[in-house]
Amino acid sequence: MPCSTGPQLPISEDPCSAAGRDSRGLSWTAAKEQEIRAASSMAGRTVNGPSPWPSLGCKSPRQNAGIVGESINLTVAHLRDTRPSTILYKLTAHLLYSKWRNPGEDPPLHLFGQLRRIVKEWMDTRLVCLGDTYPAQILYPHLADMACERIAAAINAESAGRASIKALLDPFNPEGSTAHVNFATSKTSRWQTDSRRCHINWVILDSDWEAEFCRVAENHPRVRAYVKNHNLGFDVPYRHGSDSRIYRPDFIVLIEDGHGEEDLLHLVVEVKGYRREDAKDKKITMETYWIPGVNNAGRFGRWAFVEFTEVFAMNSDLAATVEAEFNRILEGASLHHA
Repeated sequence: MPCSTGPQLPISEDPCSAAGRDSRGLSWTAAKEQEIRAASSMAGRTVNGPSPWPSLGCKSPRQNAGIVGESINLTVAHLRDTRPSTILYKLTAHLLYSKWRNPGEDPPLHLFGQLRRIVKEWMDTRLVCLGDTYPAQILYPHLADMACERIAAAINAESAGRASIKALLDPFNPEGSTAHVNFATSKTSRWQTDSRRCHINWVILDSDWEAEFCRVAENHPRVRAYVKNHNLGFDVPYRHGSDSRIYRPDFIVLIEDGHGEEDLLHLVVEVKGYRREDAKDKKITMETYWIPGVNNAGRFGRWAFVEFTEVFAMNSDLAATVEAEFNRILEGASLHHA
């Protein structure tokens, strides 16, 4: 089944403009301030738990046995005796060197005291250890990177009004458009779109609630256009601990939120149920870096991001649940950008 674009409709000419490093060389920068404060939310909670705890999956005790000789049990019990001040110092140093040190320059050691205060607040209020796990495990490289990413995001969120995120666009491919989508698919789970609301003739579905989402979007009076992010090239790079990953949001919806037809809001929608740790990192990246970077560029219109989180909890009327949730996120986006 071929999927292609129809006549040009009043959807954004650049619905997949991206800020953030990916294969096309996009990046963003955040200005570093001398006075550092963190947002009160501290960018979510980090959980240490024994395997198979799904949040971070710290290892359970393991038995090491050779062909001959006595076996031994390997545990992390020795980390129980690590002093909190030692953990605080090492995590603060990792944050300073990994997030506040510019390439080729000396680390700004004068900021250590301020960062130490914020890291202590994060450890006291956001770090949760379950089962036979201990705070010292946050010093494992992958977990330390994850913690520093979230602390840095909280600091950047707090400084949003004083220091801006700057999007560095790929000079050869700075923006994308639904006008260039053209691919073939053999998938039978798809939604035939209303040509008055979507450039692309088919939406390739990953779930039944995505089909219901399409129905609601096409019939909502405030929606001017929408598109499923399939073969659109809209990719957002993010970091999950030490790993660099690519995030592909589900939908882009163009809505009239009270600013007039000439200044429509581009709403990036993620249909999400169960939220693993990587889903939290995606949300943090979109809200802290991608959305501010694109909005600060001033040439791609107004953008916002929301998560559609209640789909897994629906027990009765699918259509009513999706419609109510869709109205909720539209109202939230309108109030935020009023």
